[in-house]
Amino acid sequence: MQNALQWIRSLVFIGQMYLAMLVLAIIFTPVAIFRRDMALHAMHLYCRWVRWSAAAIVGLRSEIRGEVPDRPVLIAAKHQSFFDILMIFGALPRPRFIMKKQLVYAPILGWYALRIGCVPVDRGKRGKAIKEMTARVKAGLEEPGQLIIYPQGTRVAPGDSKPYKVGTAVLYSELGQDCVPAATNVGVFWPRHSLFRKPGLAVVEFLPPIPAGKPPREFLETLEAEIETASNRLMDEAGWKGKAP
Repeated sequence: MQNALQWIRSLVFIGQMYLAMLVLAIIFTPVAIFRRDMALHAMHLYCRWVRWSAAAIVGLRSEIRGEVPDRPVLIAAKHQSFFDILMIFGALPRPRFIMKKQLVYAPILGWYALRIGCVPVDRGKRGKAIKEMTARVKAGLEEPGQLIIYPQGTRVAPGDSKPYKVGTAVLYSELGQDCVPAATNVGVFWPRHSLFRKPGLAVVEFLPPIPAGKPPREFLETLEAEIETASNRLMDEAGWKGKAP
């Protein structure tokens, strides 16, 4: 019975989450067309709403730990679900994502992502994608902010393993900026292939920066070790036992 009620709460939460996206788009888009800061404000507002409604409806509380970067840095984050995107984005003052090109065509989200300066890349063409990614990022450096990349290139469920891709190391070298790793346990509560939302405490933790200037291989090895160690610690804290929720 309790599980059935949680399923109902999960479906209600998901429905209102997308309804809220539509409502905010209707309210803010006419202004966001002319003012990029209003597009950013709308997206921050949406992130706060989803975090609040997740706690209120399904009992999924959320917490940001560590020192939140407020200067131009590269952020390399663990990616387990849509919720960690919202938590990271909502915490940062001027965030932009490296995102897969197909998301440009997503209703509402695609336009807003481009409006705030997110960088779409074609992941299917590895070498070309890396060159395109660095060129686009460099071209956008007149707008300082926090550039977010998922070094594994996709969502990775708790317990799964995917390699850390070289594109993150290329960006790190080309930009000459510190890199802030970010760990999470969100996938324990918000699984990739299910509508069920589990109550608990979802955490995104910003880790100490990796200083600019490390050799690419050393950087990537350090990044993977720090993110995976911290994410495993957060998942253990959440009571994850090695099985999908």
